[in-house]
Amino acid sequence: MGFGSTAKKLQKVTDLADNLYERFEQLRQQVSDLTGTVEETNDRVAALETELTEQRAIIDAIAAEHDIDVAAVAPATDSPQDDAGNPDPDAND
Repeated sequence: MGFGSTAKKLQKVTDLADNLYERFEQLRQQVSDLTGTVEETNDRVAALETELTEQRAIIDAIAAEHDIDVAAVAPATDSPQDDAGNPDPDAND
């Protein structure tokens, strides 16, 4: 085996290593971006949960002031609903 054949094999290995490194860096960046997105989403969900809790407290206070039984007026929250808030007709199948 001559040096030319060895050089070609080494060049192929080097090219493969370069391609793998580039792909690894792309994946690392994607994971980093995804981590940032997840953290932002968690922050937004926490803010929405806080806001929802505050709104529920306000509604409960208004209902109490007007002698309204919120549990009797509001639909049961244990029943499955679709994205539009409609009861899921397939829930009992």
